Amino acid sequence: MYYFRTMKNFILVFLASVFLLSMSCKKSTEVASGLLFSLDDDKKLGQQTADQILADSINYPLLSETAYPNAYAHLKQIRDTILNGGMVAHKNDFVWQVKIIKNDSVLNAFCTPGGYIYVYTGIIKYLDNEDQLAGVLGHEIAHADRRHSIQQMTEVYGLQALLAVVAGNNPGQLTQIVANLTVLKFSRDHETEADTYSVIYLYPTAYDARGAKYFFEKIKGQSSTPAFLSTHPDPGDRVTNIETKWTSMGSKVGQTFETRYQDFKNSLP
Repeated sequence: MYYFRTMKNFILVFLASVFLLSMSCKKSTEVASGLLFSLDDDKKLGQQTADQILADSINYPLLSETAYPNAYAHLKQIRDTILNGGMVAHKNDFVWQVKIIKNDSVLNAFCTPGGYIYVYTGIIKYLDNEDQLAGVLGHEIAHADRRHSIQQMTEVYGLQALLAVVAGNNPGQLTQIVANLTVLKFSRDHETEADTYSVIYLYPTAYDARGAKYFFEKIKGQSSTPAFLSTHPDPGDRVTNIETKWTSMGSKVGQTFETRYQDFKNSLP
């Protein structure tokens, strides 16, 4: 009987050790990927970043929503169409605020943790139809929804520094983060996933789910590297990958809304 009791205790201790080891490995993986951040932390960091952007009119000249209500109505309509497609996992968790940055020379858009989306007038005016911009927004929404943004920031700045920013203990680091938002590069894996999810998000909507493909085809014709491709590096064959994903979902051809998009561009200064 003593032997069996001893073996039973040994087994229990062994199983407990295995459990603790597995939890430790899981925690290490979470730290490495930045997922120790909660969704609330994503939103807090996004809000802090948004406040800093609002205060920095030199680098981020935001278009007034009061002065240009029609322009914002158009952009929000595109955003809402994507969110209401039912495929954005954190639709109800993040704020999904949209802002327009008045700079016609910049072909770029970005999204911070927590769903704060910024689109330059340059890229809006450059594109030909609403479907292309919807593809870009789907791509940016994916970076926040798939939590690429916080993972990239964790890799660049470190987990402890970001947690200190969220706690309000590192204003200097927050200033640096905001200053570098437009040069923060995503990994090629994140770019591939964002391209894929842009198709997934748009497919249930009235848009052609290949909107991002048409955008990349157009932007690659630029003589110099646009800001978007500097911060969103080509993972290779992205146009083909988007087309392949669209085909695998059923090849539904959607709409481009060119006339409506021209009205959007005309509503800008």
